[in-house]
Amino acid sequence: MKPVSTVHGRAIPFGRKNVDTDIIIPAAYLKTVSREGLGAGAFETVRAEEGNVFDDPEYAGGSILIAGDNFGCGSSREHAAWALLDLGITAVIAPSFSDIFSGNAFKNGILAVELPREAVDRLMEVAKTDPITIDLENQVVTTPFQDRFAFPLDPFRKHCLMAGLDEIGLTMKSEAAIAAYENKIAAERPWLAP
Repeated sequence: MKPVSTVHGRAIPFGRKNVDTDIIIPAAYLKTVSREGLGAGAFETVRAEEGNVFDDPEYAGGSILIAGDNFGCGSSREHAAWALLDLGITAVIAPSFSDIFSGNAFKNGILAVELPREAVDRLMEVAKTDPITIDLENQVVTTPFQDRFAFPLDPFRKHCLMAGLDEIGLTMKSEAAIAAYENKIAAERPWLAP
């Protein structure tokens, strides 16, 4: 997982409320176990709408998605986080997130920033013309217009995102302790050793 400290650039002003994981990535794309290529199916139903923000060249390459309340509700599809990453989105800003989506986003290196509705509304306006910056270390979202919105984040999640540690990376940090334990058990209980 790539470390995240700052996310800067154009934001996609999506803003819809109650966007479930079926909207993020439809069920037809769940047959794959690969993380690659899911961006093509991301927001398929929204992209079928005339003038949608995902196909607007103005927001091409946007790394930040601004959404409405309860983003990522619905089923526990990790594919939703994979699809966002494949689109190039590394941060989502919304007033609230589904707990399952928030967990999946974190485990895949996506920063989920929760801000009050007024702040999200302001960022939606700024995103139409200017870039946005998310500073994870200082836990603040800023704009070129001196807007400054602080956001809360669990310290453990912040540490993992900044260090680029997923569950495997966290386990690998304890490799020496795991090996020492396995050696101890093998010496104490040789009948358990392979």
